Amino acid sequence: MHPSTATLLAAIATSVSAYSATQGTFAVNHFYGNGPLVMGRMDPIISPGVPSGHVHAVQGGNAFALTLTDNQLLSSTRTSALVKNDKSAYWTPSLYFQDPSTGLLENVEMYYMNVYYFFDATTDVIESFPPGLRIVVGNPNLRTPPATGGLLINDRANGVPQPVQWVCPRTGANSNDPLYPTDSDGLHGVGIQDPTNAGAVVGFPDQNCDGYASPLRADIHFPSCLNKPASIDDFEHNMEWPTNGKCPSGFTHVPHLFYEVYWNTSAFSNRWMQGEGTQPFVLSNGDPTGYSLHADFLAGWDITTLTQIINNCNTQEGGMDTCPGLIGGLNDPSTSCNIPDPVNEVVTGTMSALPGNNPVGTWGGGKKPTPTSSTATTSAVVTRTSTTPPGPTVTSIVAPGWKHDGCYADTNARVLTGVLFANIGQNTATNTLCVAYCAANGWTMAGTEYGGQCFLDESKCSMPCDGNTGQICGGSSVLSL
Repeated sequence: MHPSTATLLAAIATSVSAYSATQGTFAVNHFYGNGPLVMGRMDPIISPGVPSGHVHAVQGGNAFALTLTDNQLLSSTRTSALVKNDKSAYWTPSLYFQDPSTGLLENVEMYYMNVYYFFDATTDVIESFPPGLRIVVGNPNLRTPPATGGLLINDRANGVPQPVQWVCPRTGANSNDPLYPTDSDGLHGVGIQDPTNAGAVVGFPDQNCDGYASPLRADIHFPSCLNKPASIDDFEHNMEWPTNGKCPSGFTHVPHLFYEVYWNTSAFSNRWMQGEGTQPFVLSNGDPTGYSLHADFLAGWDITTLTQIINNCNTQEGGMDTCPGLIGGLNDPSTSCNIPDPVNEVVTGTMSALPGNNPVGTWGGGKKPTPTSSTATTSAVVTRTSTTPPGPTVTSIVAPGWKHDGCYADTNARVLTGVLFANIGQNTATNTLCVAYCAANGWTMAGTEYGGQCFLDESKCSMPCDGNTGQICGGSSVLSL
């Protein structure tokens, strides 16, 4: 006869420590197997149903897909997490090395990933994540340092939250030396030092990170206050940061997630010169600065299991897999949990361009991308499919009652999202047909484009429409709106 869950929880609660108002607890969620669950241009939060703008490294349940409903991850038959009942998905942009001699790009192996579940000191009741909860942190468009400098801030009592950093563990005599000049402004090839931690920076370090089993590491904190009135899939409004450990009135306190993602940068240490104000690594979105570090989480926990862990598990670095009374058991760490990349493209090895054709940018910010349109939910996109080289710049025209509003930068998440590919016929796109399609479906905005990276430059809108070379249909990741 097996004891009930309630009886089990009561039995172990007396022997372990839960969080309290003065003493937080935590446990590390470990992963196993041959690399991440999958690497590919997949982001079901930002780009549901279509290839995302850049490659991500994903850990979690094997039901992960281009589109995920709130409960879909719960149907996973396996997970790359050691804890069987955690079928959540965790992902970050992948990392590449750009050879200083050839300019060619090579993927950097994800060495390993840890996800800390902090149950911070608080008088709030900490509850489990509801299945389907989506959380996004970081700014993938950022190419300049944050206003807070090198500080890491994850509580509003300490200032405006700045939740991402890079950590560069080093051995020997250099282990405690600053990574960057103390007067660095973060705009000229080197980032900004965390004044409280000699090993942490915003922006990539220009040093080789050779700590024991700890090369270059991405550190990413997540907010822990859930706005229950907001939809769990409203990732722009459903979460807030605590203040002095407490959530705002009406919010629910959930675990404080913290990702540690280690990248095997030491494998390239003899192919570039360290400490000279430049570095060869680039995120999959084309960012060579590291400021655009970001991460996503989509909850797929069995609620009873996570609740038991919150209330009873303080294994700390020992690992969540050693929690007393763990419900559901563990996966076999000698096996592996991997799924194929549904985008079916090369994302590893040596390549001349990043997947998604993201060009590698420069330090100092460059052209800033345009923010996502507030009217994106009432619009449609027509994308150029022809490979015909662009012709001379000509003036775009539109249908009666509509006007050409200008040339605007797009984003990897797509500024206009009502329809990704309007059905107006392959290689026949014109502004007139796009407007007619959108008008017939009740949209008030339309845009024509030919994919690529973000630029804010009117001259970039220079590609003739496939169906009428007398009209301009955007350019490389820019919209004729």
